[in-house]
Amino acid sequence: MIRVNPERFLKDLHHLRSFGAAGVGKGVVRPAFSPSDIEARQWLAAQIEAAGLRPHFDPVGNLFGLAEGPSLLVGSHSDSQPEGGWLDGALGVIAGLEIVRAGREAGGPPVSVVSFQDEEGRFGVTTGSAIWAGNLALDAADRLTDRGGISFAEARRVVASMAGDFVDPSRFAGFLEMHIEQGPWLFEAGEAVGVVTDIVGIRDMRITFEGEQNHAGTTPMHRRRDAFQGLARFNLLINERFRNVVTPSTVWTIGHVALHPDAHSIVPGRVVFSMQWRDGMADRLHRMETIIRDTAEEVAREAGLDLSYGEMLGLEPVPMDAHLRAALCASAAAVAPGRWREMQSGALHDATNASRLMPAAMLIVPSINGISHAFAEDTDERDLVTGLEVLAGAVARLEG
Repeated sequence: MIRVNPERFLKDLHHLRSFGAAGVGKGVVRPAFSPSDIEARQWLAAQIEAAGLRPHFDPVGNLFGLAEGPSLLVGSHSDSQPEGGWLDGALGVIAGLEIVRAGREAGGPPVSVVSFQDEEGRFGVTTGSAIWAGNLALDAADRLTDRGGISFAEARRVVASMAGDFVDPSRFAGFLEMHIEQGPWLFEAGEAVGVVTDIVGIRDMRITFEGEQNHAGTTPMHRRRDAFQGLARFNLLINERFRNVVTPSTVWTIGHVALHPDAHSIVPGRVVFSMQWRDGMADRLHRMETIIRDTAEEVAREAGLDLSYGEMLGLEPVPMDAHLRAALCASAAAVAPGRWREMQSGALHDATNASRLMPAAMLIVPSINGISHAFAEDTDERDLVTGLEVLAGAVARLEG
């Protein structure tokens, strides 16, 4: 049995949110490779070493705490969205650290811990774990840029002095990730834990409509090649055309829009926007892509706009490992009888990439009011501890 220390766990979890604290609720601003992200990783490295593991940074900033010999790997990520919550990713990292400490105190089997880099997508989609898993080539990643035009290659130079080689994944028997749900279902049902059955797939790309910049007061409407009107038409059409393809669990988002020259009295000459969609079936993701591209071409043709696409990023839907899931389910039934369920994860996680290398599984805990990727993100601390105890029970069962 692994007896965790809830007070130590919560203390560390709250301390981690001091790095990049937003000053609004418990929110954090800790994007990948930012000063606050690097400070947090250096603090984590010190905690990892104090727990008896060997801290190791790889070339892209993934931080591992390595046990001697073969071990189970537990963790998540510690970077945040531009306006992020304190638990997204951080929960899984600190939970892994506490499992390591409690396991050593109990004389248990070795466990390693990890904080992956850029899960939140400043540059790509779960960038750090995707590179480690071979889902994204390092040279391709280095060409990715953030919204400010900074390349991944440039950003990761801040870890160059700390970095060693990539960690050989064969040293790990499997990967477990604890995370907040980032949705409303557990919270609304009054349940404490979800054991993830599968993680949805994702596609993400940038689309550009190029029109003609002109005077907003003197250019007649029939003469305009307004890039924003192209976006508005595109958004209306895809919502209509997806209707007979998607399911209630399918989601799509235009989350970033950049107009040029972004001025009140100028007809926009260019719009660059993000297009992201998620679903549990690869075939449906492909059909949605076809609709998106056909619709964008139709809008561009009818409005006299030029059309271009950025690089397509994405990950396939993945089922969680049955053996690891069974251990999580058995532990959830023992720790939270009648207050847990098995469920799909609509959010993307590092476990998707890890599953390419080894058996992987996840458990999730409720998000209050279903809020995440926002400063208001929070979870009842009793649920955080319950999730930790479920994770500890699963590790004990797997290593027993």
